[in-house]
Amino acid sequence: MDNMKQFWDQYKGAIIGGLIAVLILCTQLYRLIIGIILIVIGIFVGNYVQYNKYTVKEKLKKIIDKM
Repeated sequence: MDNMKQFWDQYKGAIIGGLIAVLILCTQLYRLIIGIILIVIGIFVGNYVQYNKYTVKEKLKKIIDKM
């Protein structure tokens, strides 16, 4: 019994994380999570481009010139 308690105390985070991952996979919530992550990334990229138009324009020019 003492070994089981020690095992639980040492690996409870991994066990709980694994159970949550299995639950997400079984309910296909990963599609929703990936969608939300892509939306948030799009928001940050759009905000960056809006406030750094000149810098982004110059970087894009350099990339196009290299091609």
